[in-house]
Amino acid sequence: MNHELSTMNLPKQNGFYFPPEWHPHTATWLSWPHKEESWPGKLDLIYPQYCEFIKVLTGGELVRINVAGEQMAAFAKQQLALVGVDLKHVEFFEFPTNDAWCRDHGPAFLINQQTKQKVIVDWGYNAWGDKYPPFDLDDVIPTKIAERFGLPVYHPGIVMEGGSVDFNGQGTVLTTTACLLNKNRNPHLNQQQIEAYLQNYYGVEQILWLGDGIVGDDTDGHIDDITRFVNEDTVVTVIEENRQDENYDILQENLQTLKTMRLLNGKQLNIIELPMPDPVYYDGQRLPASYANFYIANSAVVVPTYRSKNDEKALDILQSCFPGRKVIGIDSTHIIWGLGSFHCLSQQEPEV
Repeated sequence: MNHELSTMNLPKQNGFYFPPEWHPHTATWLSWPHKEESWPGKLDLIYPQYCEFIKVLTGGELVRINVAGEQMAAFAKQQLALVGVDLKHVEFFEFPTNDAWCRDHGPAFLINQQTKQKVIVDWGYNAWGDKYPPFDLDDVIPTKIAERFGLPVYHPGIVMEGGSVDFNGQGTVLTTTACLLNKNRNPHLNQQQIEAYLQNYYGVEQILWLGDGIVGDDTDGHIDDITRFVNEDTVVTVIEENRQDENYDILQENLQTLKTMRLLNGKQLNIIELPMPDPVYYDGQRLPASYANFYIANSAVVVPTYRSKNDEKALDILQSCFPGRKVIGIDSTHIIWGLGSFHCLSQQEPEV
């Protein structure tokens, strides 16, 4: 079987690209959390912080939420009302999901700024290497949204998750070998073939590869827990200060790799170091707590906090990276028991 891509009629050839997260949003998409197994014994505890996240988002954009039906929508409205969310800025869509991780199963919106068009790429989704079946409902969410809004949809036919890639909007995407080259995703593709898919379906020129993700990350090393673009030539990257911590060597190696990288214009990356929180455990399990799992909204940057001595330091560093937005910390101690936080839960819909 030939896995070489024909570039005819692909998003990149048609002038589409995936804009950076700081590009103005029409909306943020979410999938209402309902799966008990994702937060065993804690599902009810996450709603206050989850709804606080939505309240911050509605200060600058629409929030569009996938729900299973009227009953779930009514429960969501009740929870949102408890924290004072203005429901005029929230829209519900009866698109049932298996789980809440909209970054990974939600639509990848691409835009063409010349023609003012928007399209959706519907990557395959297999719950991070078939770890948490079933995922059939999640896998069809992008196409359902495309049909609802009358948008063209592309189907690359390979597995790709939104949390595994981060964009600078100038032709560069950051990712990790630990995730994208994992045999539980696309075992029939080599690195060069995966790069071709990224280039053609995200409209980028350059793929920069880091290595491993943080301990406790069940996604096999998503980039959104370690290194993120904050503008076209600057990244923040998490660093573990305790040499005895199991993340220390992994994150030092990532830092050294970042220092060798060059952007398309030949420039080195500006690298801003972000501390890691104190380790977070639940039932003896190390959780993937990281300040890098922030979400850049229109009017704010929402950062997970963990009741750690480093919370304020991380918020201050990120505020210096986003002078035009208010950086807001929201306690993610319960949410992270689901093994993700605000970036994992959300997917932006850009304006054209």
